[in-house]
Amino acid sequence: MSEAWHKLINIDKEDIAVHEVHTIELEKIRPNPYQPRQNFSEQKILELAQSIKTYGLLQPVVLRKRQEAYQLIAGERRLRACRFLGWTNIPAVVREASDSAMATIALIENLQRESLNFLEEANAYRQLLDEFRLTQEVIAQRLGKSQSTIANKLRLLKLPEKVQELLLVEELSERHARALLKLPNEELQLKVVNEICYLGLTVSQTDKRVEELLARDRPGRRGERKKVVIRDVRIFLNSVRQGVAILRAAGLETEVTEEDCGEHLEIHIRLPKKKNLERVHAPT
Repeated sequence: MSEAWHKLINIDKEDIAVHEVHTIELEKIRPNPYQPRQNFSEQKILELAQSIKTYGLLQPVVLRKRQEAYQLIAGERRLRACRFLGWTNIPAVVREASDSAMATIALIENLQRESLNFLEEANAYRQLLDEFRLTQEVIAQRLGKSQSTIANKLRLLKLPEKVQELLLVEELSERHARALLKLPNEELQLKVVNEICYLGLTVSQTDKRVEELLARDRPGRRGERKKVVIRDVRIFLNSVRQGVAILRAAGLETEVTEEDCGEHLEIHIRLPKKKNLERVHAPT
């Protein structure tokens, strides 16, 4: 663990190794209310449980006393693994820690042991700011990061909730998320997220796509028609294919052929002038 971690909790390695380890009943331990990680990998918990089963718990969890029970300060994954193994007791170091220290320690432990996703990290910073009135400068000092790093992470929380959810579900990168911040509204942001997922856009391609959308919406000369420039032909192809899918869903027998002619691509679409009524109204 880092020196910053030990200073925050006022604990040293000799205490853990010799004097301060207690055996605590698992049922008396409550979770850390400031745990920034929202999702834990079940597979990694199982792997840790197997390691503990084989070699034992090499490092005790850290708790603070609260009336007749305890609150977990550090060691969430170790605690979960021991519960999976069916343990009733666990080695623990009991220390006093403020709410602010607990929140910071939980964040440090997650950053050092297993990376948080960028939105979990940003939300943890926001909690330190809002609940404990810490400044960005103080947070940066405690975590050994630059203030600009903290500020840039916090900006990601300006993205609408639906956009944030899609970023996590599709496992898109933080740099993709930063590109979306340039767009003025949720509709455009969701549009670009869908294009990233469907077309597999890189960060560089996403930046270009965002610039194209911004250029289209910039006010031009009065009376001048806006010209949309599509630099990536895959975006055009995607639009064509979506249109064909809509026609087919409406019952039109649409035929499409694509021919690569070297420097250009030819697309031929053949469709009837009227719907095939027999197909549309066929009995089920």
